[in-house]
Amino acid sequence: MAKVLGIGNALVDILIRLENEDLLKELNLQKGSMQLVDKDFKNLVFSKTKNFVKTQASGGSAANTIHGLASLGVDTAYIGKVGNDELGEFFMNDMKNNHIKPLLKRSMTETGVASTLISPDSERTFGTYLGAAVEVGADDLEPALFAGHKYFHIEGYLVFNTALVETALKMAKAKNMIISLDLASFNVVDANLRFLKDITKKYVDIVFANEEEAKSFTGEAPEEALNEIAKMCNIAVVKIGKNGSLIKQGNDMYSVGAISAKVIDTTGAGDLYAAGFLYGLTKGLSLAQCGHIGALLAGKVIEGIGAKIADSSWDNIKKGVKIIETSGI
Repeated sequence: MAKVLGIGNALVDILIRLENEDLLKELNLQKGSMQLVDKDFKNLVFSKTKNFVKTQASGGSAANTIHGLASLGVDTAYIGKVGNDELGEFFMNDMKNNHIKPLLKRSMTETGVASTLISPDSERTFGTYLGAAVEVGADDLEPALFAGHKYFHIEGYLVFNTALVETALKMAKAKNMIISLDLASFNVVDANLRFLKDITKKYVDIVFANEEEAKSFTGEAPEEALNEIAKMCNIAVVKIGKNGSLIKQGNDMYSVGAISAKVIDTTGAGDLYAAGFLYGLTKGLSLAQCGHIGALLAGKVIEGIGAKIADSSWDNIKKGVKIIETSGI
């Protein structure tokens, strides 16, 4: 099976359940967005939520996708940077324990943290302190890191570091890798639109976007946005929540429904969809089958708290994946 390499902001997710949205307003965080915050703001969030229910997990968009792929048995590796601290050790061990090869650099800066504020309606809002994660630079990359991998998955959150992103994409292309890009967040797209379009046209083979990100990227509603994105890359995917996803390659378009799920927390839905979709590609499945596996993983992750699917769920998920693999979709 083809190997998959990911790169992203290595973050520890602190998942915080809110009783209402008053805190979002108090902190001036736009619901559903990802806002970069400094260390003082991160500490303020911790202070304001000290009595809230919290859980902790290794995270970052690309890391979540790589974790999902590894859980399906794909040979994976991950590039990132963490602090030389307790959270950094936690992140490193989580990679190893889940059979992901950690290509992690260390820093004296604190490990990055994504404070994930989960509203009562399951929408999540991120106050992200990048910490050591933002220190990954173009000079940390070398061609040897990309050798032996077929797919390269990159998260849109990295586009604030244009030199890193372009260097990574050039190295991946030099190794004839298939490159997938997750657009990450509508406000990230808004702030980096020209650069994102440029790298998509030059380097990217597969684009994953949700409805809001696709709107920011093209100015269009989902189906027309899909058509526009498909002009820039080989495979375009627009996820439309409970209505499933749209997939296009060339003149071929597919509509894939979402699975029935009891929504607890939407964190990681897009990341796990990408994991399922990329898994299907590594197995040589049809685009419709890839979409159905993506929908299966996305539907399962939203039934729990956080961006990881519980270990106890994977045996049943693998049975569902096998059914899709052997179907005539």
